[in-house]
Amino acid sequence: MNDQTKRNKRLTATLILTLGFLLLIGSMIVSIMYGAADINLSTIWNSLMSFNGTEPAHQIIRNLRIPRALAAAMIGAALAMSGAIMQGMTRNALASPSIMGVTAGAMFTIAILFTINSSPSNFTMMIWGFLGAGLGTAMVFLVGSISKSGLTPVKLALAGTAVTAVFQSISTAITIHFNVAKDISFWYAGGLSSIQWVHVQLLAPVSIIGFVIALILAKSISALNLGEDVARGLGQKTRLTKFIGTVVVLMLTGAAVSVSGTIGFIGLVIPHITRFLVGADYRTIIPCSAILGGILLVVADTASRMINPPFETPVGTVTALIGVPFFLYLARNDGGSTS
Repeated sequence: MNDQTKRNKRLTATLILTLGFLLLIGSMIVSIMYGAADINLSTIWNSLMSFNGTEPAHQIIRNLRIPRALAAAMIGAALAMSGAIMQGMTRNALASPSIMGVTAGAMFTIAILFTINSSPSNFTMMIWGFLGAGLGTAMVFLVGSISKSGLTPVKLALAGTAVTAVFQSISTAITIHFNVAKDISFWYAGGLSSIQWVHVQLLAPVSIIGFVIALILAKSISALNLGEDVARGLGQKTRLTKFIGTVVVLMLTGAAVSVSGTIGFIGLVIPHITRFLVGADYRTIIPCSAILGGILLVVADTASRMINPPFETPVGTVTALIGVPFFLYLARNDGGSTS
């Protein structure tokens, strides 16, 4: 990459971070405006400046629309950052939380939780989500490393697909057997209709901590994406980078799944788009992925409310419509490697 190309990539990254942030704010405003009841901008402004608890529109804005828009932005950012970190560490173009067993593992433990406690607290669900995400990741790496030739990017993707299918099947069997399918159906479909301020309060610290650690690791992930031998030659502690990076992915994905359920493909699509726009430096890929991931989920959530009003289409369905063709394109053309 010559100096002019590098300058162009840096300029693109700056534009994404500035204009993307403004677009994220704009998409959140649109998300607050539209739904079962449409609300105009002046009403939104009045609810923020002079809140009236007796006004239904103000109640909808403050207690439903604003926390939902904030949660969508944070969850989208969390999933996109998780996908970027996974792709960078594994050098696997198909790596993402929904494909590599992380999301399915979190859903598996949440299904078990509902058989034990039909009304778990949000914090308890988040902890179980973390544990399940870790279990899913461990199973994928265990299954993928069984073969004699070791853990290749393609085998990692195949192992993730297999583990995801197994966890989903067992989770479905558990929910049917213990008659909790109705309680957990929301998390399987993926949606943000039940978001409250308590969810935002739980997501915010996890998202901020995960983002900060990911930025600190970004330089090491860039080196690791060149290959482990190259990274070691550059003085990087590859095992430590992989360990901390995996913990960050588990934090971000576990928190997101415990709140919104299964929302797939954001962690697959966004890092690829970002890498195409800004290059291979994860110091720009991670923050730009966060911005674009937040925009995608906020827009998808708004679309899910407008496809068949007054009913809501699961937002996971909307993101899948984008992600499945993209996944097939990558599987056909990329050969499973990000480098």
